[in-house]
Amino acid sequence: MAIDPERADLTVGIIGTGVMGRGIAQVAAEGGMTVLLADARLEAVAEAQRFCAEMIARKAQKGQIPEARAREAVARIRTTPAGPDAGYAAFSECDLAVEAVAENMAVKHAVLEGLEAAVRDDCIIATNTSSLPVTGFAAKARLPGRVAGFHFFNPVPMMRLVEVVGGALTEPWVLDALDAIAKRMGRRPIRTTDTPGFLVNHAGRAFTTEALRIVSEGVCDHADIDRVMTEVAGFRLGPFELMDLTGLDVSHPVMESIYHQYYEEPRYRPVYITAQRHAAGLFGRKTGRGFYSYADGKAAKPAEPAAPQLDLTGTSVWISRRHAEDTQALARVVAASGARLETGARPSGEALAIVTPFGEDATTAALAEELDPTRTVAVDCLFPLERRRTLMRTPVTERAALEAAHAILAADGSAVTAIRDSAGFIAQRIVAGIVNIGADIAQQRIAAPDDVNAAVEMGLGYPRGPLRFGDELGPQRILRILEAMQAFYGDPRYRPSPWLKRRALLGVPLTTPE
Repeated sequence: MAIDPERADLTVGIIGTGVMGRGIAQVAAEGGMTVLLADARLEAVAEAQRFCAEMIARKAQKGQIPEARAREAVARIRTTPAGPDAGYAAFSECDLAVEAVAENMAVKHAVLEGLEAAVRDDCIIATNTSSLPVTGFAAKARLPGRVAGFHFFNPVPMMRLVEVVGGALTEPWVLDALDAIAKRMGRRPIRTTDTPGFLVNHAGRAFTTEALRIVSEGVCDHADIDRVMTEVAGFRLGPFELMDLTGLDVSHPVMESIYHQYYEEPRYRPVYITAQRHAAGLFGRKTGRGFYSYADGKAAKPAEPAAPQLDLTGTSVWISRRHAEDTQALARVVAASGARLETGARPSGEALAIVTPFGEDATTAALAEELDPTRTVAVDCLFPLERRRTLMRTPVTERAALEAAHAILAADGSAVTAIRDSAGFIAQRIVAGIVNIGADIAQQRIAAPDDVNAAVEMGLGYPRGPLRFGDELGPQRILRILEAMQAFYGDPRYRPSPWLKRRALLGVPLTTPE
């Protein structure tokens, strides 16, 4: 039993005409499909039809689609009679029915019951849920084999990704048909298994939760983290900017849901900060105040302290040789500052010592090389030392040594973020977590390695997918960071994924499939 997804008269029914439902309706109509809209609120159906027509017309005005095609797409979007029962009856000839109602399983099950009483047995029933299990949704179905997840991302017309999710009983033909339908809509379908968060929401766990953990440890503030992750690691938004944009009313429940659905897996453990701010109603942009305050849609961000202005001609600097490539990069920075670089095997008694640890904190790195921790600082060399540099001190680093290090790193005009001692700095902790979770998604066979990368780049907007990130930075280096953090914290949160560990030991790319 299967439908022909390429059929010219393919009909798609959409239940729920909010932001997601109307977005799906628009791309389906643009893909040449007839669209039927239904909602418990009749006026919402008419509003959605008008909205879709306006959006399609706007695309034609911008020359993004031909005017004739736009008119045809608008004509294909139809409303159903008043009331949910009448709306379901109108779906009797649908080939695909997509529910896009509230994220409440009882509500979704009520929709499922109404649909199954109306549609043909070969009609696919799909849920656009972002966080509820597809298998749980299908459990109340008369024919669970024709039920699957079809998860679009907001705003649908702009986000090219759609997750095609098979439940425990979903039949293969259903997934194949949804793949083809997604392509007709101009989307990139990504196959993923029915696990908490599916692929994209699952893969996004480390970016925000590790950032929150850094703040909870008093390492630095949220603005420091956002600056490092955008200017150093290349993300379009920092984790706190992202949470303010999404809204804690959305992101905090998802954090808790995925954590509990995975039976308290430490890698996904939330931090009390979001629960506290959620209770206070500090959701972000939509409430005018989140991690930042907003006026006219613009965030008020704290100014950075100015770099110390020092005469560095008499300052001696010694750089650790544990990582030769990083030693050379830092040596060029020191030379440009006017400070004197010591080249001996050990620093002199007056020298500022700079270490370049991966996964270790400044204290551990200083003691490992038998350096004086009062005159030792650490610099993060995971990414090139170009736009911004991260400087870390031990708890006993003397103020004069810290100021000298700050002045040296800022002498060529580069920005410097100074933080307290932390195993893994900022970028190392967050990026290693992203890579590790991506590797474990591949390990669990939730999705293929190439799909993991594509989904994260398209769905989350990361500069690189997690496995691609790991390959560019070096799987061995990422493994070293995670093992050092796990050793320091004793927290299984940082345990390396078997997928990452084996490939790092073998010296092969993380994208290498099995």
